[in-house]
Amino acid sequence: MTEPNINIIAENLISIHPLLYKSISRPMRAKSPITPGGMFVLGSLKRHGTLSMTDIGKCLDMPKPHVTVIVDKLIEEGYVERHNDPKDRRVINIVLTEKGLHNFEEIKRSASEGLKEKLALLSDQELEELLVSSQKVKEILLTILSKE
Repeated sequence: MTEPNINIIAENLISIHPLLYKSISRPMRAKSPITPGGMFVLGSLKRHGTLSMTDIGKCLDMPKPHVTVIVDKLIEEGYVERHNDPKDRRVINIVLTEKGLHNFEEIKRSASEGLKEKLALLSDQELEELLVSSQKVKEILLTILSKE
């Protein structure tokens, strides 16, 4: 692959994030008090179950002090709770509450519905192309992450 093509790929991938933010995250933020960082934390807890602050930071590639600020806000809102680790009292685990799970699922559903409305504006051919290309981009990004 030539250097100019690699540069084009990099530019295309970099441009995807703001486009997704404009299409998905911004409308979601208007309907929810939970920040995008909070949604990432809730999503990690839903996916992995109980996690320590350090583990959340690793999952999200965030520094622990940043995770602490987000988790403190989620605790204040009743979306997560701190639990002491019975095996090591120095470790504090974070657990998703029913309220947190419900709100996470509701926001996710709302974002999905909004995105579906936008996708309905596309032709069948555009949808087919997006289906194939989005799946391929996802697979390639997962491959990149697994090689790091």
